[in-house]
Amino acid sequence: MKKYTYPTVLTIAGFDGSGGAGIQADIKTFSALGCYATSVLTALPVQNTMGVRKIYPVAVEAVADQIEAVLDDIFPDAIKIGMVHTSQLVETIVKTLSKYPKIPIVFDPVMVATSGHRLIEEETIQTIVEKLFPIAKIITPNMDEASILAKMEVKTLEDMKIAGENILRSGCKNILLKGGHQEFPTVTSLFFEENGKQSSFETIKFETNNTHGSGCTLSSAIAAFIARGEELSKSVELAQEYVFEAIKNGKDVVVGKGNGPLNHFFNPHKIIKNELV
Repeated sequence: MKKYTYPTVLTIAGFDGSGGAGIQADIKTFSALGCYATSVLTALPVQNTMGVRKIYPVAVEAVADQIEAVLDDIFPDAIKIGMVHTSQLVETIVKTLSKYPKIPIVFDPVMVATSGHRLIEEETIQTIVEKLFPIAKIITPNMDEASILAKMEVKTLEDMKIAGENILRSGCKNILLKGGHQEFPTVTSLFFEENGKQSSFETIKFETNNTHGSGCTLSSAIAAFIARGEELSKSVELAQEYVFEAIKNGKDVVVGKGNGPLNHFFNPHKIIKNELV
């Protein structure tokens, strides 16, 4: 009898009880794109669609134990890392993952929530740059996060180009700098590759409050397409198309009183089965 495997993606990220961002958005995205989701909790933010009220930490030992427990049993085809808000947590994750060096990692440097709340401790940023950037296949900052990482104001497309080049020189391999905060009818994101190639992606900007978790969703979609066997550039392209449609199909739905979620399941894929050789 033939046996099969699923393309599997692990998310290492924070919690969102309102269901639109963090681990919840990651699991929804992996599932909607036909992948099997596993997860490791890094923090317990108390939040809803209106904002973050408080963040309860998860012990770093518990994070390491979770990662090892999952990877010892269900080996992923890709890993997405989201909220890592302390230096000790960054170091713990990097040390634990060093045992599994060949898994492609998508890192979404979650520093600022959609609501504008700062989610990361200042001293953590340098540790992220020094320890986490080198092991990530791609990082996916938004304009606010690029501003923090590049230590400059990022308001225009030209600012994004300069910031992306600056961040690339800090030690990461590839960058997708998201342009969702642009005040234009179209949104432009820039993709910087380690070989020096640059490309841009343009999409229509919708009038909607339902963008909570869009960054989490995009990075998760990139990881899902990598797990499915796509090359990085194609994964970035397909992930942006997925997020565009998820926003488009959820833009008129009211969920909560603040920034609502995307519609992750606008066109869900059946879970993919790869024949085990």
